[in-house]
Amino acid sequence: MNPLLSNIIIRVTGKSKGNKSAANKKLTDYALAKRYKEFLIIVKRDIKNFILITTGIFSASFGFKGFLLTNDFIDGGATGISLLIAVLTDIPLYILIIGVNLPFIVLGYNIMGKRFAVKTALAITGLAICVALVPFPNITNDDLLVAIFGGFFLGAGIGLSIRGGAVIDGTEILAIYLSRKFSATIGDVIILINIIIFSVAAYFLSIEIALYSMITYIAASKTLDFIIEGIEEYIGVTIVAHHSEAIKEMIIDVMGRGVTIYAGKGGYSKDYKAKEFDIIYTVITRLELNKLNTEIEKIEPSAFIVMNSIKDIKGGMIKKRPLH
Repeated sequence: MNPLLSNIIIRVTGKSKGNKSAANKKLTDYALAKRYKEFLIIVKRDIKNFILITTGIFSASFGFKGFLLTNDFIDGGATGISLLIAVLTDIPLYILIIGVNLPFIVLGYNIMGKRFAVKTALAITGLAICVALVPFPNITNDDLLVAIFGGFFLGAGIGLSIRGGAVIDGTEILAIYLSRKFSATIGDVIILINIIIFSVAAYFLSIEIALYSMITYIAASKTLDFIIEGIEEYIGVTIVAHHSEAIKEMIIDVMGRGVTIYAGKGGYSKDYKAKEFDIIYTVITRLELNKLNTEIEKIEPSAFIVMNSIKDIKGGMIKKRPLH
């Protein structure tokens, strides 16, 4: 490690206490190197998340102002509620985006943790500012094109934000909460919410606009699924690593999730002597995937990780224990 960087870290952390033995110095160098590595991982991940969320904000704003808002079309979820109220009243959309999503941010703090809630609050605030200040041209007045491409850009924005570890539509947080309370699937809860939204739109606007808005929602949903690489509500993660004990403790203590341990053997060829090790299996929500990857990278960047989409689960800790 660079001596200057080591001295800076020592001064910042306040862990330099004069002369040390060779063993203590070696341990200190290792600790500094580990801290420096974790620092680089966190900075790299935060920069990537910032770019993803910012791109998502501009994409969603373009979908709002370039297509949906000027043609009185809506979407599902919290964005659909915001658009519907904006069409029916004189309240600006940027105010509604914050107001409608505020309860979901509070709910996200309780079930997903402080860091997620802060990132989501900043992302939603950024979306409101972008909608308020950044001018976008009205691309087309063709109803079908508005429905399809408005949904496309809105879905891309939501998907990119999720990949960055935040959401700009709080409906999914509500769906996770209600699914835990009533033992329903997240998909069922989201469908029920959107049925209510589109029914209200059909009553106050028109059946035609409600039908076009359903096309917008379908386009947004499919785009969102594509952006996040087809990840469903839950992800089954299998981890093969040398530091399996440390990863197991991290999943339990940091992620707040349960694990299943399998006894496994590894091998590369017929002549390779198999070594025994623990295989870790856990289930997380797709909103937690970003955090899990970061924490595993801190412990063992070369860990072998297999992820599988899971439609839904029942029992265990995933629905009973909130995130910390």
